[in-house]
Amino acid sequence: MNDLVLTVDEAAERLRVSRWTLYNLIRSNQLRTFKVGRRRLIEADALAECIKTLAEVA
Repeated sequence: MNDLVLTVDEAAERLRVSRWTLYNLIRSNQLRTFKVGRRRLIEADALAECIKTLAEVA
């Protein structure tokens, strides 16, 4: 993961899930995000953290 921040579409693509699934992760506080203006962005570290947490639960 070379990018510092990702858009919702980029994060969904990296996780190979739909936007809807990604927004469910955000709503359930499993994925940390922040907003810049109207754009919701995801730190690459937050995405890695989410993946690690999901893998531990699985």
